Amino acid sequence: MNKQTINRVVIAGGGTAGWMAAATLTKSLGTQLEVTLIESDEIGTIGVGEATIPTMLSFHHLLGIDEQEFMKAVNGSIKLGISFENWLERGDKYIHSFGKTGKECWAGEFQHFWLKGLEQGIDAPFGDYCLELQAAKEGKFAISKDPWINYAYHMDATAYGKFLRKFSEKLGAKRIEGMIEKVNLNIDTGFIESLQLKSGQIIEGDLFIDCTGFRSVLSEQALHTGYEDWSNWLPCDSAVATQETAVAPPIPLTRAIALDHGWQWKIPLQNRVGTGLVYSSRYQSDDNAKQTLLDNLEGEAFFDPKVIKFRTGRRLKGWNKNCIAIGLAGGFIEPLESTTIFLISSNLIRLMRLFPINGIEQVLVDEFNKQAKAEIELVRDFVVLHFHATRRTDTAFWRHCRTMPIPDSLSSRLDLFLETGRIFIGAEELFRVDSWTQVMIGQGIVPKQYHPVANLMGDDELRRFLNGYRASIQNIITKLPMHGDFLKHYCPTEI
Repeated sequence: MNKQTINRVVIAGGGTAGWMAAATLTKSLGTQLEVTLIESDEIGTIGVGEATIPTMLSFHHLLGIDEQEFMKAVNGSIKLGISFENWLERGDKYIHSFGKTGKECWAGEFQHFWLKGLEQGIDAPFGDYCLELQAAKEGKFAISKDPWINYAYHMDATAYGKFLRKFSEKLGAKRIEGMIEKVNLNIDTGFIESLQLKSGQIIEGDLFIDCTGFRSVLSEQALHTGYEDWSNWLPCDSAVATQETAVAPPIPLTRAIALDHGWQWKIPLQNRVGTGLVYSSRYQSDDNAKQTLLDNLEGEAFFDPKVIKFRTGRRLKGWNKNCIAIGLAGGFIEPLESTTIFLISSNLIRLMRLFPINGIEQVLVDEFNKQAKAEIELVRDFVVLHFHATRRTDTAFWRHCRTMPIPDSLSSRLDLFLETGRIFIGAEELFRVDSWTQVMIGQGIVPKQYHPVANLMGDDELRRFLNGYRASIQNIITKLPMHGDFLKHYCPTEI
């Protein structure tokens, strides 16, 4: 390893990942580091990561970002969850919300009490016991601490990159315009020494952050890190994306609509809707996907759909020598559960906690890679669940998803839940019990039994508990403003 003190950090690539990296580094260690970001106006960014999850609030809190300023700058709206349409069967719909469902006890979670309620004829849907889910269905939202309403954002990804650039440059980040032509390696150590631009300019550094997207110019093209392919579990490998005019006020939900050969997203911002189709090229051509997307628009398209090709999986080492791959350069699951920006922020926070200020040591590299691998594999399993747990047999794509092998880690979790109603979540997992239960039940996995702790509550007491909980949620929702009205008062767009 290289014991050279880290003074100069070079970020290769801009976009969301690059400027999130710059913002994190300058905010955390800006007085101790020289942070340089290289990006080229000739290279477009993917720019479609426009839905987030609640962890983004924590990330912004760490950076000290003002929420209203941010939301105004990015045309932001609120996201309370995802509406999954046609996933279990055509015409079926459920919501994976960010909220807590019901109230658990120490021995067993709420689903056990709900399951006993079903047995007693209390047949209210599982989602009726979640405040965020019911608010999303009603199109309502307000920032509340009592009770706390858990939320995330919809945003303009390109505007977010610009917002973070301004934030980072104020803290001392230096941007260099240029195209990377060559990565210069140390002949003895194999570490990256510098990046040479097409202009001939050479940018030297001690630590390099690869934010060059799917091309992975540093981590893969220069260091040959290697890639673990997950297409056997995640069959979609293509997307077409555009934006459309809004025909209705924005709802506080991302829509994920399952189609014949993949699924379509709809992300409502304040003054437009981001939309795209994720599909498998094995079952659908690019031209057919474009036409399908255009046929499904509710408003007018801003531009012809752009085709994006990807390969699901992960870089074998997120940190290799003196290079850390962040964002798409390090791996990609697919956009179904809006985890891309989370994985960027999580790896950046991990880097800050393990930052090699006094020189790169193997123990730091190994710990980073161990944590990053475990995290992305757990997220992968959660996304695979949506495709595999379906009753659809109407197309070859869905028949493949139903019958494809799944990771052992996912299979054992599903078996445990189906047979016993139990689910166990590790302390560091992104998706908690409420997420797993909402999606598994939504996708038709209803446990065969419940924990005996539910029997400690008598039938009448259980009925009062369940009915009272639903009533308390409805009482709160009647007092909430409509989502569109909240946005007009809290963060009217600057775009």
